[in-house]
Amino acid sequence: MSKEITIPDEIITNKIFLIRDQKVMVDRDLAELYGVETKYLKRQVKRNTDRFPEDFMFELTKEEFANWRSQFVTSNSSNKMGLRYAPYVFTEQGVAMLSSVLNSSRAIAVNIRIIRVFFKIRKMLTDNLKIKL
Repeated sequence: MSKEITIPDEIITNKIFLIRDQKVMVDRDLAELYGVETKYLKRQVKRNTDRFPEDFMFELTKEEFANWRSQFVTSNSSNKMGLRYAPYVFTEQGVAMLSSVLNSSRAIAVNIRIIRVFFKIRKMLTDNLKIKL
């Protein structure tokens, strides 16, 4: 049994963005939650590209990257938030697949938390739709 990870739902929810009409999480946020470096996460994904079709993961276009970055207030506009390359973003299915390529008990436990938050968001949206009808 994997150990329970206590990451508040709000922390995870604040790391979920809507891009291309999909709820996604950014590689660097996921790496932080998993306790690994972003370059390690990306390396594992690149070694297992067959596990990540475009509906699981995609790289932001230059325009999407600029738009995503502009949503954050930074003191130095040339900083680029420490990013040289457009990040990968992962859908719920992509996040679920990450535990298989990161292969650690922490990755599994974090994924369980993230998937539960995605489920809560989906349930909230469904409940809201039912109320409107």
